[in-house]
Amino acid sequence: MILEKLDALSSLPMHMPGHKRNAAAFPWLKGLCERDITEIEGFDDLNDPAEDFSAMERAAAELWGAKESVALVGGSTLGVLASVLAVLGDGRELLMCRASHRSVYHAAELTKARTRYLTPPVDPALGIPLSVTPEAVAAALETHPDVGLVCVTSPTYEGVVSDIPAIAEVCHARAVPLLVDEAHGAHLGFGGFPRSAVAAGADLVVQSLHKTLPSLTQTALLHINPGLVDPLRVRRTVGMLQTSSPSYLLSASIEGCVRFMEREGEAAADCWLALLRDFRAGARSLYNIRLYNGGAGVFALDPSKLLLMGEEALAPRLRREHGIEPEYARGPLTLCMTGLGDTKASLDRLLTALLTLDRTARPPQTAPIPAPALPEQVLPLHEAMAAPGRLLPAREALGRVAGEYAWAYPPGVPCLVPGERVDEGVLETLNRAGTLHFTHKHGPESIFCVDLPGKMV
Repeated sequence: MILEKLDALSSLPMHMPGHKRNAAAFPWLKGLCERDITEIEGFDDLNDPAEDFSAMERAAAELWGAKESVALVGGSTLGVLASVLAVLGDGRELLMCRASHRSVYHAAELTKARTRYLTPPVDPALGIPLSVTPEAVAAALETHPDVGLVCVTSPTYEGVVSDIPAIAEVCHARAVPLLVDEAHGAHLGFGGFPRSAVAAGADLVVQSLHKTLPSLTQTALLHINPGLVDPLRVRRTVGMLQTSSPSYLLSASIEGCVRFMEREGEAAADCWLALLRDFRAGARSLYNIRLYNGGAGVFALDPSKLLLMGEEALAPRLRREHGIEPEYARGPLTLCMTGLGDTKASLDRLLTALLTLDRTARPPQTAPIPAPALPEQVLPLHEAMAAPGRLLPAREALGRVAGEYAWAYPPGVPCLVPGERVDEGVLETLNRAGTLHFTHKHGPESIFCVDLPGKMV
């Protein structure tokens, strides 16, 4: 394995990187730089795998059920960008979930593809998107015959899974490839977890290993099922976008994760799932704090995501009173992500904290949260991003065309996309979204709008 080779290094490094594996001189790199090398004799190259990395990618493909798998050190973002760039061209359109990660939108910018949106229903109590249905995909493809790629996020940030086998069948009946952003679902298909999109027939599937499996942050896999996509073209696009000096620390992390899942993945996933079942059974005693268990409009739910609905003070109280850091908090929602590294002790600690807080917590607000209406798309995304414009107070931006993104991060899903008209619904969504990030680094009191006479109103 790569890690064993790194530990055995003894040669004098007259090559990159500049720290020269000298941990004594640079104590902040201790435990890191000793294993940090460049492409040297005896070590494989992640961008041109022939030995260890090639074997690791073959093992990953067999493990997840793909024809080919590509290791990524640029996260799922790199996999999404490479997939869209490899497939789309010649004026073909991109049919995507409106609630897609910003990387999908950035891929649309790079390809200059016109975007068409799938808008799944929204849970009225939580305001989160539910499953995309195969019927919705079929209707959209019928309406937009120029679609060259469909992109669906499953599972979502909140753990909602869509019917990928049926969606793949709909896409393939029209010879349109399906890309599934499964960044949050690298564990799917192991043990009793829901089926992975790879085995469900998707053409391209992107997974972040680091989100739920034992791997370092920034590591991911791109799985390819050829037929409607060209694996060589996908690999070439990955090579264009991935750094030419991929970290061996990250690469060894991917290899170690794949080999662990080969040996122990099924048993480890079953153990994890049993702990989650016990947690959810204990959470039934909660009264003022509610644990989301899916419902109407949800094809399947990833049980590893613990989505809580309670008072807005829940996340700060978890931090302050119990030393627990949630993944995400916005308004009444708090998301606690679990992973393969969780134990009975860690989940028991979280459950005890919630049961304690529940005794004094205020019940969550239950007023229905309306699904935001899709704004009018006036300009293609790439045109709006390239157009001149100016920053305007939010109320003055009403009726004009946005020239920037606004997104809540996490999960990185845009509330406003360049080229869309700013209407009352947009302003209400921005006000309700909590902490927002804008392309031009300002607050929600302003919006950057394109300055094109005749196209602003």
